[in-house]
Amino acid sequence: MGESPIFSCKAHVFHIDPGTKRSWMPASSSAVPVSFFYDSSRGLYRIISVEGAKAVINSTLTPSMTFTKTSQKFGQWSDVRANTVYGLGFPSEAELNKFIEQFGSVKEATKAKSGTGNSTNGSSGSSSNIPIPPPETGSYGREDVNSNEPNNGNSVSKGAAGSHTRSQSLSAVSPAPSTIDSPKHLSKTGSDQLKGSVKYDTSESGLKYENERLRLALSQR
Repeated sequence: MGESPIFSCKAHVFHIDPGTKRSWMPASSSAVPVSFFYDSSRGLYRIISVEGAKAVINSTLTPSMTFTKTSQKFGQWSDVRANTVYGLGFPSEAELNKFIEQFGSVKEATKAKSGTGNSTNGSSGSSSNIPIPPPETGSYGREDVNSNEPNNGNSVSKGAAGSHTRSQSLSAVSPAPSTIDSPKHLSKTGSDQLKGSVKYDTSESGLKYENERLRLALSQR
């Protein structure tokens, strides 16, 4: 019947740097599907992940393998047959915990099929099981927002820049609070304008009245 998928998720894939053995190298350019497969004909479980035409994970699980959670969103396991240590960066701790649960279930299944719970076949060796510090959070776990592109620490600065630009735009559209007159001030200003208008009208009427008196006085002479 061949292999059939039994669990799938999405994560950023990393490989251990073969030179330093203490740092991570991105194996995928973005979050990619990571799936558990079961081969019923051979009784084997594998974790497989492919990006484009490249297999970034091809790991046959053995009873001795252990998945180590090294941060809230990152975990690792060692595969001696593949001669590497795989690292996975997830968008959330909940997604990581689901993967850990599935890894544990498959590990127990491989123990049952091998007939022993203490098999050392495929043991990764104590040195390979040492937890390696995870890459910076900005290198993975951001695809659940808007994009699957890897984050190299620029998304925060871009977001801040975008917020600053929007603030500037709003400032350009809306006058500063200090330049907006309060209703009380407007009322006072309107009252002063009205008083000024009344004074002007009164003064004009007075001039007309005086002119009329002068005209009558001259006509009587």
